[in-house]
Amino acid sequence: MGFLSKLFGKHEEAKVASAPQESIQDLAAKHSIPLEKVGLDGAFDESGLAKRVAKALDDANISGHVGLWVAQTGSVVVLKYNPDAEGVLEQAKQVARGVEGATDVQAIPNT
Repeated sequence: MGFLSKLFGKHEEAKVASAPQESIQDLAAKHSIPLEKVGLDGAFDESGLAKRVAKALDDANISGHVGLWVAQTGSVVVLKYNPDAEGVLEQAKQVARGVEGATDVQAIPNT
């Protein structure tokens, strides 16, 4: 199971199949949606950025079986992690930084 399904449910995977081919930036402008609120299907989604980061982590073949969670605060991606995820944390941060709409990435240990 990948990050997208683990964190947001299998129904979000279906949105990927129906996603428009336009860029996130074009969709945001077209629908007057902030970049961080554009969902997987191009519609408004409060967790749009976090879901797109979760999909990007899946696309980068980062294991969804490690203790790593994705959230967002506005346009800041928050990666919360357990010690078992430390080996993939730098790669996950790089992937998150590359997702359109992310202005910063914060990694917070799960305590």
